Amino acid sequence: MDVNTSSPSDLDLWVEELIGDFAGQRYRVLETIHVSETKFQKLSLVETAGHGKVLFLDGLVMCSERDEFVYHDMIAHVPMFVHPNPKNVLVIGGGDGGTAREVLRHKGVERVVMVEIDGEVVEVCREHFKQTSCSFDDPRLELRIEDGVKYMAETQERFDVILVDSTDPIGPATPLFGEAFYNNVNRVLNDDGLVVAQGETPFYEADAQRLILQNLSKSFGQLYMYNYANLCYPGGFWSFVMATKGLCPMGDFDPARVEASGLAFTYYNADTHRAAFALPQFQKNKIGDLLTPFKK
Repeated sequence: MDVNTSSPSDLDLWVEELIGDFAGQRYRVLETIHVSETKFQKLSLVETAGHGKVLFLDGLVMCSERDEFVYHDMIAHVPMFVHPNPKNVLVIGGGDGGTAREVLRHKGVERVVMVEIDGEVVEVCREHFKQTSCSFDDPRLELRIEDGVKYMAETQERFDVILVDSTDPIGPATPLFGEAFYNNVNRVLNDDGLVVAQGETPFYEADAQRLILQNLSKSFGQLYMYNYANLCYPGGFWSFVMATKGLCPMGDFDPARVEASGLAFTYYNADTHRAAFALPQFQKNKIGDLLTPFKK
């Protein structure tokens, strides 16, 4: 993350996320709330002119107050409405709390275990990013500050849904994209379980999307990918990957459950659920051979 002062006289400060060596996205900074080097990464939280508070890890935008609902709706509600009765949910990462917040809105959920490696992210968000961190006070949430890879390798618990809410496959998140990790995910999931993970962008990370699916294919027989659009991630068009032990995100999805839940959403709805799995042709050309056909 680079902060460029283009007009020192009136403190016109901008923060920039670079996209490789060819592009970038800039945000006008009104206030720097927190900057630190944690044990794992550089953590920055700033107040911006157009997007409210924005959380950066190692110079990459994780979420903003203006559009965090998109990511958190889609990582949580799509799998929660595919699984017939999710009671026990595991979140790996997700230190801002937004994913746990959305999962806990489902009345049938009895327990959520959240395993976040960087406790400083949790504490900064608890103090300054209450829009997402409100979930930390729910008694059904068990927050563990530890390595998610180690937890997954050692736990004997079982879960209905696992959500891997990670950064890009660099730094501390790298093992969360590997074959060994997903072998353990398969072991920990119940027989009707499913996992959803952050799946990069088809515009800038098409090769990474294919590699993620290839790694998952060694542990799971059914693979799907779905898309969403937001403001703050490079390219504005990103994906989640879903792997299941048998459930189909279209054939086993009942739109009536969404209405019957009584939940009010900001991005997600039954139509968005189905549309998210309609991949554009350039993406299908790259990864379509690795995906499972939808059952009727």
